[in-house]
Amino acid sequence: MEYKVKDRKGNIIPTDGSQKSLLDILYKTAGGNIALKGLTSPVVSKAAGAFCNSAFSTQMIPAFIKKANIDLTEYEPAFYGSYNEFFTRKIKSEARPVDMTPENLVSPCDSKLTVYKIDEDSIFDIKGVSYHVEEFLRSSKLAQKYNGGWFCIFRLEVSDYHRYMYIDNGVKSRNVHINGFYHTVNPVALEKADIYRENTREFTVLHTENFGKVIHAEVGAMLVGRIKNHHRDRGYSFTRGEEKGMFEFGGSTVVLIFKKDTVKFDDDIISNTHDGFETVVKMGEKIGCKLKGE
Repeated sequence: MEYKVKDRKGNIIPTDGSQKSLLDILYKTAGGNIALKGLTSPVVSKAAGAFCNSAFSTQMIPAFIKKANIDLTEYEPAFYGSYNEFFTRKIKSEARPVDMTPENLVSPCDSKLTVYKIDEDSIFDIKGVSYHVEEFLRSSKLAQKYNGGWFCIFRLEVSDYHRYMYIDNGVKSRNVHINGFYHTVNPVALEKADIYRENTREFTVLHTENFGKVIHAEVGAMLVGRIKNHHRDRGYSFTRGEEKGMFEFGGSTVVLIFKKDTVKFDDDIISNTHDGFETVVKMGEKIGCKLKGE
């Protein structure tokens, strides 16, 4: 399964197949499957995280900047003492202006976005994998409240900005952490393992001013040492555009789940998802709007 990505102007974005070649070996060969059992364990992921936090890892930075074509002028000047310090670098606020119109729904992160309507059975087939919302949340009671709503997948690649923000003003519930494995979020892995059941993830319910009770979840991926949320306690008051947290090294995913009749997504995002394309979105940009009456 290949990536199919479009930008907001409708242009098809070329994708790098080098990562897919490695993942084909890991997920589609006997030897790769043996290696995969080790790579997807939390112990190995933590070890990789420890290396990426060390000074030795700084040698990885120049090659990554060149390969990913990263424009460092967009980021705040900093000395990077480890690869993770570089990976979690902070972008200049002017490089990611946040749409502050209350009725506009904004992206929580830089990513490739797909949006799916939640049917009455809460079953999804995303890139060849079927699962229930209740399995993702491990709560049938909570999942039932979102029947008829939207399940939104923001897939971050390693070259993306790996900090994410709150999409509106509001108050959060407690964070729920679900232990699991650290599979990649690449579509190749989706053919082999249901990562949204198996991956380590964390979610909270955001009581927002404009979009009702929104579930905001983070999903860890292969060799991600940690999902780092800044605010863990129930009752924390947040504002639109405020940083919610960050991912350490690796590709990762943010998921937003909306209740029925709360939001309307922009036409290009709906059309692209229907046609099997992800849409490139940037943190803070408009991706939809509040439905009248909410």
